[in-house]
Amino acid sequence: MNLIQGTLDVLILKALIFGPLHGYGVVRWIRETTDGALDIEEGALYTALHRLEKRKYLASEWGVSENKRRAKYYALTETGRQHLASEIRTWDAYSAAVSKVLRRPEAST
Repeated sequence: MNLIQGTLDVLILKALIFGPLHGYGVVRWIRETTDGALDIEEGALYTALHRLEKRKYLASEWGVSENKRRAKYYALTETGRQHLASEIRTWDAYSAAVSKVLRRPEAST
């Protein structure tokens, strides 16, 4: 399933609300949470992670992964938490409005 434009950032922020993850951990969390419906491409993921870090929504530091490899771990900042909360409110309002349109019965003539 393709992502709706603009949703990758909020999915990444949500994945990190539970604690720091490296890039593959973010992808795995999204895939598992959506029962495989969403699979993020590596190029799109790292572009988004860098964009979010530049906006101060994420902080990063190097660590060691479960495989004993060097990996960059990303963590949500307080600014990122606030932005996520705002995006969730916006998404809820948007999806509710679209659902009203899509579920409206056809007019009988």
